[in-house]
Amino acid sequence: MTITSSVRRAALLAAALAALAVSCGTTPEPDRAAAGPGTVTTAPTTTGAPEETTAAPEATPAEPTTAPAEPDAVPTTTGELAPASGEKVRDAFATLQATLYDSCATDCAYFLGRVHKELQELGMAMKADPKGPGHFPEPLARIAELNETLAGDSSYENLKKHQKQLIGTRDFISTWMQDHPDDYR
Repeated sequence: MTITSSVRRAALLAAALAALAVSCGTTPEPDRAAAGPGTVTTAPTTTGAPEETTAAPEATPAEPTTAPAEPDAVPTTTGELAPASGEKVRDAFATLQATLYDSCATDCAYFLGRVHKELQELGMAMKADPKGPGHFPEPLARIAELNETLAGDSSYENLKKHQKQLIGTRDFISTWMQDHPDDYR
């Protein structure tokens, strides 16, 4: 076999692979590392060798860019971002449901604090839901009543003092949401 026939076979093989890639819906990537910096490799010419051209250097931004906030995020009064999707209501309700079989038997301060936190997060998710806060009138009213009673004091002593209302609010919302399964499934 001569060198000329080897070159022809290599060219035919490269053309066959390129045709196969096109028929499969993919385009083969040229080996840019071999071409060197500042060059752009284009499709093969009739001789089978890639053409090289000099590319303009990429412009760098004048100011650093920051990652955008979550696209569905809604600012809350505490400065945090609460996602505005119905999925967030589902997630917040699921974490509230996880407190149903807990009690003050082991770590009462943790338990009451967690129930309070989960109720607050569920309330924020309901307010931010695309269906609007009017879709969740009873749960939001109960959370508002609880917040009025607590008067912004989420200390263990205050949560323990109002434990019956705290747990009652959780249980009411759990029952209400189960009567509205389309809101959390």
